[in-house]
Parts: sequence; C-alpha cells; structure tokens
Amino acid sequence: MKNILNNWTLFRFIRLGLGVLILIQGVTMGDKVSLLLGSLFTLMPLFNMGCCGVGGCDVNYKKQTSENNIEEIRYEEVVNKK
Repeated sequence: MKNILNNWTLFRFIRLGLGVLILIQGVTMGDKVSLLLGSLFTLMPLFNMGCCGVGGCDVNYKKQTSENNIEEIRYEEVVNKK
C-alpha cells in the first residue's frame, strides 16, 4: 500500500494514463492481447515497478567519506622520438 500512495511523479501519471487507455481499447475491441498489455501497463505504475522492480533502477548517491580509498596516480610522459 505504501508503494501505491507514495512517490508519484509526472512520468508515473503518464504511464498510468497510457496503461488505462490501452486497457480501455482492449475492452472496447475485445482484444485479449490489448487487455493483457493494458493490465500490465496499468499495474506497473500503480505498484511503482519498472524494468528492474521496485527501486531497482535507482542511482546510489552515497558519497564515500573514507580517505583510505584514495590512490596516488602516476603519469608517464609519452614523447615522440625522431
């Protein structure tokens, strides 16, 4: 229930609207494939699911505060010999 009520964005409303339109088209035409796709595309934004599941495509913005992971970078100059 928490996923249904929280984190509604504009794109999520657009996906829900398109899913409902496909579902209505499937009902009016009696097409089983449209009913299946419409149901799928309507349930995905309702439960906030996508290609990777709930929150699977989120980007991890945690910053590493540890200074132990810093390595010294060594550069070598490349010279064209004639």
